[in-house]
Amino acid sequence: MRFAIFGDIHANLHALQAVLADAQEQSCTHHVCMGDIVGYNAYPKECLDMIRDLDCPVVKGNHDELASLDGPIEGLNPLAELSLKWTRAQLPEEDREWLRNLRMQRLVRDFTIVHATLDTPHNWAYIMTQLDAAASFSYQHTTLCFVGHTHTPKAYVRDEGVRSEPLDVLAILKKNKYLINVGSVGQSRDGDSRSAYCIYDTDSNEVTLRRVAYDISAAQKAIIDAGLPSKLATRLVTGR
Repeated sequence: MRFAIFGDIHANLHALQAVLADAQEQSCTHHVCMGDIVGYNAYPKECLDMIRDLDCPVVKGNHDELASLDGPIEGLNPLAELSLKWTRAQLPEEDREWLRNLRMQRLVRDFTIVHATLDTPHNWAYIMTQLDAAASFSYQHTTLCFVGHTHTPKAYVRDEGVRSEPLDVLAILKKNKYLINVGSVGQSRDGDSRSAYCIYDTDSNEVTLRRVAYDISAAQKAIIDAGLPSKLATRLVTGR
């Protein structure tokens, strides 16, 4: 089995289409979505429809949760707040209810998925350091766990201690535990403007990071045409 594992799509339809096409070319047999389907970009409804059509395991991201609610938007930067207010207006109640009903974490086959952290998934904390990873490892009952939220691909390994490793092709050893951030489909933040996602091959027991180019100019035009802040368009080029 070959799982295409991706998240932080953030309503970037052009990026999502490119990632799904690449996953098909890479002979992926299953899909897994790490949440934050909506927010920031101009196609929340279209991206949500595509994910629902995949009928794959999905966990809730913080933008998914805030888009599904009616109350004040707190704890986000002004760009995120503006885009979420706009997103709420684009989604019918049926879609918002679907987002509300998403689970925070799931077991898929023999691995775990969660958008933020395993120790406090509802708090939307970020795993940025080995210390952050260690807290989640304390709640990890599978060899492998995939996360998102930071928009930066990275692997943490727990053996004698906790260490970070570059994420390229990573062999999964049963004696260790692995916490892998799959990066972002729709809004990269590690200086590489391409989309990122991971392939988990259960036969070879390897996780591979994939980078996929997409039509950034078209995504930018859609943001501007929607009346969203121009900074959301410019940041796609820099990957920041």
